[in-house]
Amino acid sequence: MTKQNEQNNQLPVAKNEDVEFSSEIADRDDMEAVQRAHAADARQEQE
Repeated sequence: MTKQNEQNNQLPVAKNEDVEFSSEIADRDDMEAVQRAHAADARQEQE
């Protein structure tokens, strides 16, 4: 095994978690992130 592969084996594994968005507790950064996500979705649909 190469040194690069050994290093990759030590990397943490990402885990996806479902989270529920609550507009009642969202701050300005959360709302901005929602707007960016919607814009990104719209760009993907155009391509």
